[in-house]
Parts: sequence; structure tokens; C-alpha cells
Amino acid sequence: MKVLVINCGSSSVKFQFIDLKNENVLAEGIAEKIGEDISLFTYKTEAFTKKKRQKVIKNHDKAIQIIVNNLTDDNHGVIKDVSEIEAVGHRLVHAGEHYSGSVKVTDDVIKVMEECSSLAPLHNPANLKGVYAMKQLLPDTPQCGVFDTAFHQTMSPKAYLYALPLEFYTKHKIRRYGFHGTSHKYVAEKAAEYLKKDIKKLKIITAHIGNGASITAIDGGKSVDTSMGFTPLEGLVMGTRCGDIDPAIPIHMQKVLGLTVDEVNTILNKKSGMLGLSAISNDMREIEESIVEKQIPEAIQAHEVYAYRIKKYIGAYVAAMNGLDILIFTGGVGENMPILRSLVCKDMDYLGIILDEKENDQFTAGILELQTKDSGVRILKIPTNEELMIAKETRKVLQG
Repeated sequence: MKVLVINCGSSSVKFQFIDLKNENVLAEGIAEKIGEDISLFTYKTEAFTKKKRQKVIKNHDKAIQIIVNNLTDDNHGVIKDVSEIEAVGHRLVHAGEHYSGSVKVTDDVIKVMEECSSLAPLHNPANLKGVYAMKQLLPDTPQCGVFDTAFHQTMSPKAYLYALPLEFYTKHKIRRYGFHGTSHKYVAEKAAEYLKKDIKKLKIITAHIGNGASITAIDGGKSVDTSMGFTPLEGLVMGTRCGDIDPAIPIHMQKVLGLTVDEVNTILNKKSGMLGLSAISNDMREIEESIVEKQIPEAIQAHEVYAYRIKKYIGAYVAAMNGLDILIFTGGVGENMPILRSLVCKDMDYLGIILDEKENDQFTAGILELQTKDSGVRILKIPTNEELMIAKETRKVLQG
């Protein structure tokens, strides 16, 4: 089966076209800065790469049309006709408690996503744009959705309930949901496969660290706790998101500082995190340069806060699971920032976490073991592959 995997952001569409017969990526790329004066489009195949500044990509419909046009192009396309796109798999973010697995996209699924848009205002509306565009462009092609929240539906009430009056949960479904589930599931299964272990007998902590970041405790292959909550704002310090804060702070910002609800929401989601702390950037490559090459105090301090929060969550999840077999770093930052992994794992030997600094400095592709010989915990760097997981889940749903 050939599956087109779509990941729609508010101003971007990332895609991979995957042949599941051999798990080959036939084509991939991204449309960026959609709706801006100058948009960008990247398209890659094994034999061809195009990076082009578009005059404008007006909307997501246009971006997806450009993607399909390139897939079927006479010179650098990988298929002759759109009928060879056998299915479309979408990365979808929030479905509340409605789905604990991947689903075929129907009108009911779309309605659920629309209802849950207030829970993920940065993600669900963008995801839906991709669904609508594909529905119009390829009306006869089945679409499937893989929800970020689905993997975490195995959490128990003690992990997902907030200490609010219970009716806020029973009537309004205010609870912790968790996100990045596709990535956490993929790297956990990959670790078990790599180590030739039965995942049902393993205690794993997966740290998906990117511009958005979350940590999950996985016991016996199931998510038992995760750092993101009701929305993707809770938990770790992120690129522009604040993560855990005193819930009275937003109230203070409104009542005392005179900010509106929308202004507070923008600050917490788009102006905080590493961007806010460092006053430099939300891009951890720039933060790393500011630490290593320029020794900028604000960058060093922000990085310490960032790593300290990750360390605290690891300790908490070891306690929650009564042990740990594998610690996994993944995501753009988790995979590519050795100084972060080093700071996180420092002084964790009492938990059996001992990092081999020499191995940690390697930039070898694929899975890399980072622990010393006497470490009681296996420490792995595993490149995540949400697109492949989405393609496989899409096949499973359609054949299931």
C-alpha cells in the first residue's frame, strides 16, 4: 500500500509518500510560510531535490495541490496518476476521550475534532485544513487519522484527573490527555525490538524533546503517565511554551497586570519557554551556539531550567513505575543536542542512569546506545518516525 502522510501546522504542510511494501519513502517535503508574502516549498525524492521560493502559497488547499502535482510530475514525480495514492494518513492532535486508537476519517471524526479545537487551538484547526483539502482534492481516497492523544488513553484516573471539583471532569471532560503519543509509542516499540526484549516486561521513559516537548512513562507497553495535560501547554519547558507554572499566574497577569485572556494565552503559548527565558530564540541550535561559543549567561541559565525540568520528570516517573529499564531521547533536540542529554543525566547514577560522555558526543545516524557498561539503565537515542507509524496505522485501520 502507498500512503501519503500529511502533517498540517498552522502555516505549514509536511508530507511523506511511503510505499509500505518495503517501507520506502518515495517522496517527502514541506510547504512553509503558507499565507505569507514569500512561501517555501521543498520536495525530495531519492534522485531529485527541489527547494523553491514560491511567490505565495495562499492556503492549505493550494499547498496540498502543489504536493500532489509534484508527486505526479512527468519529470520528477514518483507516480503516474493520483489513483496510486491508495490512502492518506493524517497526524491529528486532540480527540478528547473519544478515540483510543487510529480511525478512518468520517463526518463524525471531523465533528469530534471541531468540538475539541478549543483544547488544542494551535493544532486541531490546522489538522482539519488538511482533511478538508484532501477531501476536496481526492474525494474517493480513504483518509485515516492517528491522534496524538490516543496512546495515552491507557492512563488511569489517578494519573489523568486534576484536583478540581469532580463535575469539571464528569460534565466538561477537563482532565489530562497527553500528546506526542505516536512518537512515544514508536520509539518505545523500536527500543524493545532493538534490544530484543518483550515490551510487556519493560519499564521505559521516552523523552520527546523538540520545539514541543513531552515525557512519557511506559510500563508494559502502555502509557501510564505523561507530562502534557489538558492541552499541549503543560509539562516541560518548550521552545515557546512555558510548561508547568503556578495556575494563579495567569489570573495575576489579568487582574494585576491588566492583560486580556487572549494576551495571556499568547504569552504562555508563543512568547515563553526558551524564547522567553533566553530572550534569544526558541531554536535550540541557536541556544546551543549561544552557550558553547558565546557563553551568554541568559542562554546558559535558560538551558539549565530546561534540563532541570526534564530531570525532575524522569525522577518522578521512575518512582511512579517503581523502576526503569530504558531511557530514550528522541525528537529534534533530544536526538541532536548532546549537551542537553549530558546535563539531564548528570548526577542520576543513584537511579542507575550513567551516561557515557564519549558515546553521547557521537552523531551516528540511527539508534545509538549512550550508557556506560556499569549503567543499570539502557540509555538510547532513537530517531522518531511518526510518519512511518502513521502510514502503518493507516494500513491497519483500512485492512482491519
